[in-house]
Amino acid sequence: MKAWPIWKSVLTNSIWHSETLTLPAQRRGFHLITDDIIAALPQINTLKVGLLHLWLKHTSAGLTINENADPSVRTDLEAWFNHTVKEDTPYFTHTFEGSDDMPAHIKSSLLGCEVTIPIADGKLQLGTWQGIILAEHRDNGGERSIIATLNGCQR
Repeated sequence: MKAWPIWKSVLTNSIWHSETLTLPAQRRGFHLITDDIIAALPQINTLKVGLLHLWLKHTSAGLTINENADPSVRTDLEAWFNHTVKEDTPYFTHTFEGSDDMPAHIKSSLLGCEVTIPIADGKLQLGTWQGIILAEHRDNGGERSIIATLNGCQR
């Protein structure tokens, strides 16, 4: 019974916020987008504790968390994915949009299209060397849309 006032306080301070963020077209590769996400969501600063869920609305790009300091990590990730899933593979039949089309879908499936990041005291709880990365697997992928959903208790 004594827990109810705590839960009541949590419930009255809780928020849900969702919006679609549009990222400009990027060249093929792995791109650090942490600052873009934080700039687009000032509501993060208001949360004492919470979660940020990012959902990429595309099947030929991916989201991941990885190294944010040394860009050679992103270059090496791109090299590994291109080595592992080769274009012009003769048994691919889904090639109407070009030789990078089916490989992009496979790479997207390997990485996935979502990440969830904890929030504490108004900050994403990424590790010192972690960043949010958009993996663009197409030569001409175009703009990318991400649904950002915040849930948490305000400070």
